Amino acid sequence: MPCTRRQFLCQSASAAAWLAISSSRTGVAQQTPPAIPIIDTHQHLWDLGRVQLPWLGGAPHLNRSYLPKDYAQAAEGLGVVKTIYMEVDAAEQSKQAEADYVLDICRRGDTSMAAAVIGGDPAADHFRSYILQFKDSPYLKGVRQIIRDRQWFAEAKFRRGIQFLGERGLSFDLCHGPEWLGDAAGLLDACPGTRFVLDHCGNANVKTFLPPGKDEPAASASARRQQAERWRLDIAALARRKNVVCKISGIIASAPKGAWTPAQLAPIIHHCLAVFGPDRVMFAGDWPVCTAVATLRQWVGALKQIVTDPVQQRRLFHDNAARFYRLG
Repeated sequence: MPCTRRQFLCQSASAAAWLAISSSRTGVAQQTPPAIPIIDTHQHLWDLGRVQLPWLGGAPHLNRSYLPKDYAQAAEGLGVVKTIYMEVDAAEQSKQAEADYVLDICRRGDTSMAAAVIGGDPAADHFRSYILQFKDSPYLKGVRQIIRDRQWFAEAKFRRGIQFLGERGLSFDLCHGPEWLGDAAGLLDACPGTRFVLDHCGNANVKTFLPPGKDEPAASASARRQQAERWRLDIAALARRKNVVCKISGIIASAPKGAWTPAQLAPIIHHCLAVFGPDRVMFAGDWPVCTAVATLRQWVGALKQIVTDPVQQRRLFHDNAARFYRLG
């Protein structure tokens, strides 16, 4: 039976109370979570023999190939039944090779990867022909272009490209800093026929939500509180647009390395679940990027401690993604 928002918030509050009792110092309690099927909506892979990733120069811990077998090892025993590939910000000259590579993996059907969100620039002159070459592929579900310039949100060519995705039944992933959430709302309003996915809880920074440090200057603590409140307001305003869903993901990468707990993640997750509602949130692993701070197993375990109700877990980890991406 569908839950009301009041029931959903009560369940979340109960989860927070349980969390305070059961969380271990290492971040994840030792109870074995109930087995539920998981659709990971944000699985990265890259074969450095096929694609160029310029950003790896600033991420030496990730500077190697990550292949399907590596993900299978990381996800072993977690109940992952399907994954959605997420583009990896490849160099422009590598985007075609990246798309061909991952769509072929989906077509072969010998891994958990069931569909893909590929890289592409909606403002590029060749964007329509680039997308149309895949028009017969049932595996292409959307496009992502990491937004690095605030002006892109209002750029006419950029908006037309995203509107074209909506005409093709494809989604667009929003990935940008939390300070641009208001600009993202304008883009959603300009493209009402396109479905959007907000990545990583709007890239909220976990450290912004931590209590004041013992020796932290008052001005610094105040600035963090203001940033946290600005995010809360902006994410709620974005969530009022019905053509966007939210990936519960990514925030673990901003948690204190070696000293994080699920309780530190909970304020961000609870707020996203509250403003988007139980049917417009989806689990995403963000592997292997998450491994800078936590393993995929630790991230899944922490999220299950924060959202404990089995019905809500089923929606978050599986059902909402299956519906959004139209997975059989």
